[in-house]
Amino acid sequence: MTFYRGGSKLNEQRTPHGEGSTESHGQYISAIYRHMQVLISTELAPYRIGSGQYIFLMAIAFQEAVTQKALSEKLLIDKTTTAKAIAKLEAEGYVRREADPADNRYQLLFLTESGREVVPKVQKALDRVKNKTRKGIADEQYDLMMQLLKTVLSNLTEHDAT
Repeated sequence: MTFYRGGSKLNEQRTPHGEGSTESHGQYISAIYRHMQVLISTELAPYRIGSGQYIFLMAIAFQEAVTQKALSEKLLIDKTTTAKAIAKLEAEGYVRREADPADNRYQLLFLTESGREVVPKVQKALDRVKNKTRKGIADEQYDLMMQLLKTVLSNLTEHDAT
């Protein structure tokens, strides 16, 4: 197998998968992430939505009247990054804030009319990128990959019981 890093081809190294292995799943995850961000940025450029904002837009679309804090927790993204992304979406006219009637200290996030209009376009763009990533991968393989990635994430984020 060959994959690209920084524009150059790297041949897969067949090494033991235990300690001391020079090959790491992290290098593939990192390369996939970078390539997907470039594709997503290109797809979403006409809507002035960056690769760092679409996830927030889509999350608000699926659960309106959500606080920034709840959004951060749901997406596993720090509060500062969330605040910057929401501010950008708000500046573009896709998101608006309203005081939470249950607690005026919090602001609830909603899509604007422009936000509701752009969501289907963003979803189609994301579907194009996802379809490209799934090319040649059977549904069962994709499901297994997702399960394994969730396990890796859980392993990295679980708190020590000691």
